[in-house]
Amino acid sequence: MKGGRILLLLVCSSVITLGVFAAGPPTCPADLGGKCSDSGEWEGEFFPGIPKIKFEGPSSKNPLAFKWYNAEEEILGKKMKDWMRFSIAFWHTFRGTGGDPFGAPTKYWPWEDGTNSLAMAKRRMRANFEFLEKIGVDRWCFHDRDIAPDGETLEESNKNLDEVVALAKELQGTKIRPLWGTAQLFMHPRYMHGGATSSELGVYAYAAAQVKKAMEVTHDLGGENYVFWGGREGYQSLLNTDMERELDHLARFCEAAVAYKKKIGFNGTLLIEPKPQEPTKHQYDWDAATTANFLRKYGLIGEFKLNIECNHATLSGHSCHHELETARINGLLGNIDANTGDPQIGWDTDQFMTDISEATMVMLSVIRNGGLAPGGFNFDAKLRRESTEVEDIFLAHISGMDTLARGLRSAAKLIQDGSLAELVRKRYQSFDTEIGAQVEAGKGDFETLEKLAMKWGEPKVPSAKQELAEMIFQSAL
Repeated sequence: MKGGRILLLLVCSSVITLGVFAAGPPTCPADLGGKCSDSGEWEGEFFPGIPKIKFEGPSSKNPLAFKWYNAEEEILGKKMKDWMRFSIAFWHTFRGTGGDPFGAPTKYWPWEDGTNSLAMAKRRMRANFEFLEKIGVDRWCFHDRDIAPDGETLEESNKNLDEVVALAKELQGTKIRPLWGTAQLFMHPRYMHGGATSSELGVYAYAAAQVKKAMEVTHDLGGENYVFWGGREGYQSLLNTDMERELDHLARFCEAAVAYKKKIGFNGTLLIEPKPQEPTKHQYDWDAATTANFLRKYGLIGEFKLNIECNHATLSGHSCHHELETARINGLLGNIDANTGDPQIGWDTDQFMTDISEATMVMLSVIRNGGLAPGGFNFDAKLRRESTEVEDIFLAHISGMDTLARGLRSAAKLIQDGSLAELVRKRYQSFDTEIGAQVEAGKGDFETLEKLAMKWGEPKVPSAKQELAEMIFQSAL
């Protein structure tokens, strides 16, 4: 009898426990201290105690202040804010958890309730706009599935997205807008073989429908660009892949995107973001040169530009400066995802750029390009796994913005000084002759050049002055 009572007690306890878990997490977390109303809406600030970030100059010891980024200051005839056109990445800033393949999430922001509900999506959006206001940035970037939950059907997903976008449109007003939007075509299992390059027609159609909707909401929000990142558009093995057919399909997908952009009156720039691999073994838009060749082959060179991500550049074996210059000289530099990787780590770590030397080289390309508008610098960068306080979100972005601002100042100093440009000019001065001009104009035939070689004899090859170039560069930092 006693054993029966104990068994009954255990059963009842189990039922109560299951009832608690079945109810799901509360709309607002338990440790909010009265920050939620009865309706479940967040009340008050998301970032209490953190003021609007201001410029205080290099001598300031205040971590919550800009030391180098002074938005209204003019550099080379343009305001700093117009050179930069900074943007906040919604996915890293408000969906990043600190989780990695070896460990569970480490970040539990106080406004999160543990769900991916529509109500939670709206709360994150409100947090996003408070952050934009306090950090002093008027652009943001998003994937469709970052800002609104996936539904059971495409229709339900679209409805969820429309509801969140309506709130975003209300919150952003007339001063804030997306730098770019995009569709997330890599996380859902349906995209295991890619979207535009999937071997399944149904997946190709679903990807097209998702991009169509994402382009529409980007346009509705006043977005200035639309990005294609093909994380799954590639292959794991050529043994089971028809690469030519997949590349043709990718081109047809891009053509359809161009046609729809024009149909809805979206005047933003379409951007392709190169990356060599990860998560696929080989991604078709490996680097800037590969992507430029793809665009030329399929007659898309005038319809797309490139979104260069610095960490992707190093994954492809290049420096960020190399990728920017490759895009620039091909007339394709449209936007920069401002981040960096770790030279000791072989994957896409998406760290905030803090290297002044790297930032200076980046800004040299931007200045030579005449700026990035309608593109800009998007902080496709995330907090380290070990950074778990809300304040860290601000500190990371302040550091990234100050680094690029200091890079702009250093690049401007190099240009105004003129020594580096003069060194480069002198290196190629033999081509600044009548014969050199003929060669550069395509009039240097082999017979003529052979006669000149015989006349001139063994050429004298001058020093490249590599060390002097590096000394001049370092003096500007």
